[in-house]
Amino acid sequence: MKKNVVLFFLLLAGTTSIYAQQKPISPKTFKYGKIEPAEFETKVSGADSAARGIKLFDVGRCWFEVSSKTGSFVHKFERHVRYKVMNKTGYDLADFEIPLYQSTTGGSEEKLEFMDAAAYNMENGKMVVSKITKDAKFSEKKDKNRSIKKFTLPNVKEGTIVEYRYKIVSDFIFELPTWYFQSSVPTLYSEFDIVIPEYLKYKPAVNGYVPIQQIKKEQINTSYYIPSTGTSTSAGNIQATALEVKYAAENVPAIKKEAFITTVEDYISKIEYELTATQYPGSMYKDFSSSWPKIVKELTEEDKFGKFLSRNGYSKSTLPALLKEEKDPELKTELIFNYVKNNLKWNDRYGIYTSSNNPKSVFEQKSGNTADINLSLCNMLNEGGIKAYPVLISTRQNGTHPGYPLLSKFNSVIVLAEVAGKTHLLDATDKHLASDLISTENLCHQGLKVDPENQVAEWVSLEESIPSKNNIYYSLTLGEDNKLTGMLFLSYTKYAALRQRSKYTAATNEADYLKDFKKDKSGLEISNYKIENLNSPNELLTETMNVTIEDNTEEAGNLTLLSPLLFDRTKENPFKLEERNYPVDFAYPIEENFRITIEFPKSYKLEKLPANGKVKLPNNEASFTYLFATEDNKVSITSKINILKSVFSAEEYHSLKELFKNIVEKQAQQIVFKKS
Repeated sequence: MKKNVVLFFLLLAGTTSIYAQQKPISPKTFKYGKIEPAEFETKVSGADSAARGIKLFDVGRCWFEVSSKTGSFVHKFERHVRYKVMNKTGYDLADFEIPLYQSTTGGSEEKLEFMDAAAYNMENGKMVVSKITKDAKFSEKKDKNRSIKKFTLPNVKEGTIVEYRYKIVSDFIFELPTWYFQSSVPTLYSEFDIVIPEYLKYKPAVNGYVPIQQIKKEQINTSYYIPSTGTSTSAGNIQATALEVKYAAENVPAIKKEAFITTVEDYISKIEYELTATQYPGSMYKDFSSSWPKIVKELTEEDKFGKFLSRNGYSKSTLPALLKEEKDPELKTELIFNYVKNNLKWNDRYGIYTSSNNPKSVFEQKSGNTADINLSLCNMLNEGGIKAYPVLISTRQNGTHPGYPLLSKFNSVIVLAEVAGKTHLLDATDKHLASDLISTENLCHQGLKVDPENQVAEWVSLEESIPSKNNIYYSLTLGEDNKLTGMLFLSYTKYAALRQRSKYTAATNEADYLKDFKKDKSGLEISNYKIENLNSPNELLTETMNVTIEDNTEEAGNLTLLSPLLFDRTKENPFKLEERNYPVDFAYPIEENFRITIEFPKSYKLEKLPANGKVKLPNNEASFTYLFATEDNKVSITSKINILKSVFSAEEYHSLKELFKNIVEKQAQQIVFKKS
């Protein structure tokens, strides 16, 4: 694992939108229910010409009032959005969801104050309005804290304009609603206005690649009605100042998902607000902003983190029999790592806090979340004399951590162990993981190493430097009946091996595994299958089998045509966008080697072979090699794809796209045999 994380932070910095120098945006106003005839003529062009719909505008407003029940600030959020449905795939724009949160303690909640919605169609030159009906409103309880209000509009077809307007009142002021300037459909105009009273201090965080303009920022005079409460019987208005800030963006392209990303949340243009401080009249200034020392102190004192790590009763009773008299630190680490992997099963949940108060409870339950398992590992390693630290991470699906002190953005934990002068990253949530092979979901480029003893934290790189290899070797004979027979040898390292081991163990039995292996390989029959090192993640995983392959040649007169990569060619370019403004993230370096040797009948002769070739990116950071060789009545084909780094910038996108275009075209070329 590389220790240098400078590159990651440079890439991370590139995700922050700048208020770019461009034509100033003028604020716009929209009235609910007032649809201009010209809106029905709106078209989409350019890269979004096939969009299922277009967002004509999306306007949001957030402000604060004082609750008549509690006497505390609440925030109100109002949104007005209008779409045009462009084709049948856009009918889902008539289905709208509003998530709401409710605390299980204290009675704090979010409420939907009102919701208006309608669909508009032009029929025989007249506009027909279809309003939402009562039976088209649904509520769904997601869990004890979250519910979703769902709405469905009638009479939606191609060309329909759909409009929604709603207001939410929320008791939660620590985090305000995230405003998304970008979505899965193109947006003509997006605006967000926020008014923050002088008593509250918030930190805005802007994300994404679409330029956002700050079109207003000024102090305004306002007033807040203070109700009578149990501590105060007088009610009335107080005068105050507030900060009003308005942001806008125009002609925003749709965010398009493509291969090799973490989560779209990392790249979409949005703005978030987090409370950093309060100062109410007659009260002391209260700072909510954090720092890494404060976070480490909080974690150290947490019963299900720092105190969990210090409860070593289970380790003390278990390690003597496990380690016996072993003195070698590498072997001791391996013994403890394997013990935890084989005795605890991951329950598919992430967390930075354990669900139990001590490791003994976790081992008695035999399962747990990522914190249960990896903090138990950390505990046992330290008790065994191996210096180990928890490493907080934000998984790939959770999104990139912003880099500043914010504990809530982490959602999982792994372990860093210092063994004989080397550092190893350990993740015991899967028995197929080896030392320095953390789960793919944890490959988030950086993690925060926490040292509870010295009350410090530091970023460490999680970058993988060694490619994961997928090796495919065929030794085949082509018969005069154009049937291929011979051997197939497969070998895998690192993440390629992890993926294959997981597939094999997930199958009910070997027969089901082979059935799945063959399902997209027409004409393949397998016998004498053998897999080696399945349960030895530190070793090369191999599969060998005898194969018979039919129906993979074409005949044209006395010619036989064969695509030599058989089932293993890259059939489609994963990069389809004309422009991609966010990085390409492979998660880890990749090497794919394909080699096939075909002995063909002496009655055949090679009529045509594809040309050899090599395509590479600058600095050889990615390359593709395609080679042919012949000797007597044998032909050998070698195909090699190398991706030597995990992340490529948006500026490198077109080079990658061109590389994969060459791969697809070259691997599709055929060998032509001519019968004598």
